Order: sequence, then structure tokens, then C-alpha cells
Amino acid sequence: MSDDKIEAALRQELHKIAPDMEFEDIDPLGDLREEFDIDSMDFLNLVSALSKSLGLPMPEEDYDEMGSYNAMLAYLRAHSG
Repeated sequence: MSDDKIEAALRQELHKIAPDMEFEDIDPLGDLREEFDIDSMDFLNLVSALSKSLGLPMPEEDYDEMGSYNAMLAYLRAHSG
């Protein structure tokens, strides 16, 4: 799976949760939940949607690896095969 497809999927799902957020305004190394002002339920919805759209298992024990925008991208890229 291409890096562009992975990033597009992440942006699309984040936009569904935080439609008013401008990606240019976020700190890609900052806490994902704080940067996008999402709560734990939104985070679970994000992970579930990404898992489904990309066909990747994203177990709860890996959530600590998905703390920032860049970390989430790295996780998705590393597990996409």
C-alpha cells in the first residue's frame, strides 16, 4: 500500500471526526487527541475506521504507538506490509 494512500485515509478519517481542523495548523509530533480535540471515543472510532478501510489489525495494546499524527502514520506504514 502506498504512503500516499495511507496518509489520505488518515486525513479522511480525521476530517470526519474534526471537520473544522486545518492540517497545516497541527503539530505532527503533538498529541493526536489534543491536536484534533478528540476524546477517547473519537480515537476508538478513528482506529476502527482506519483498521476497516486499510484492512489492518490495530489491537488496543498498540494504541500507545499511535500518539501523534506522525506516529499514527508510521504505525500504519509499518503494518501495511
